[in-house]
Amino acid sequence: MPHAVWSGAISFGLVTIPIRVTTATEDHSMRFHQYHLEDQGRIRTRKYCEIEEREVSMAEIGKGYEVSKDTLIAVTDEDLANLPLTTAKAIEIVAFVPYSDIDPIRIGEGYYLEPDGQVATKPYTLLRKALERNSKAAVARFAWRGRERLGLLRVKENAIVLHSMRWPDEIRSSESLAPPAVDVPEEEIKRALALMDALSSDDIPADAAVDRYTEAISDLITAKEKGKTPQRADETEAAPAPVVDLMAALKESVQKAKASRGEGGHATVHEMPNKKATAKKAPAKKTAARKPKRSA
Repeated sequence: MPHAVWSGAISFGLVTIPIRVTTATEDHSMRFHQYHLEDQGRIRTRKYCEIEEREVSMAEIGKGYEVSKDTLIAVTDEDLANLPLTTAKAIEIVAFVPYSDIDPIRIGEGYYLEPDGQVATKPYTLLRKALERNSKAAVARFAWRGRERLGLLRVKENAIVLHSMRWPDEIRSSESLAPPAVDVPEEEIKRALALMDALSSDDIPADAAVDRYTEAISDLITAKEKGKTPQRADETEAAPAPVVDLMAALKESVQKAKASRGEGGHATVHEMPNKKATAKKAPAKKTAARKPKRSA
């Protein structure tokens, strides 16, 4: 289990639950280093003072806020530690809301909250069971890493999970990105719905849950290490051409989706009833994603 990134408490009314916070996810990407092409020396980032024109150590570095070009307000770690915030020591639950009221674009990183000590076990279990029965998400406030954040608490299996959330003013409007108004024939909408139905599954398909980019990077490095010629993009399937006939493209897509699921035959589109019955889907086979062969 990863080490704790924060420890404090969940504040649930007058109930205080001591907890430790650990990250719920990890990055499996292959990381590259920058190096000097001439001699393969590693490229490093140095802390450099532009006034004294010399490299400085971390002990010589502070932080501050620039209120104007000539005025810098220094802010120390002690200043931040003594901010008058109740959320500096606790994750403070402020409301319980339906999941449907939360825009997914606001949801960020996930963290596991685990009870810290025997005394926390019972109130932690109480909150977890209450969240399960309530079927709502707990919205909370907490202060980490120099800023106060919104959070969302939910239950995953037997653990309480905290997701960081963006403040409302941190979400950019999508209004200017909307395309001009255009009429879409009902038949094309039905074709699109038929394609969605053909691609529907009870779970994320196993082949879609594989990071093909990381696998391709791993294969590239392995090939170069063995002195072989890596597979090039022109040897793989070409990118799809722009759609000219939307109806024909949708019809062909439905046929291919059905064929890939072993249903066979040609797809036909019927008049859709007001309330569509859900077809039974074949369960997707679950396979583990192949791990990279080595780090880069």
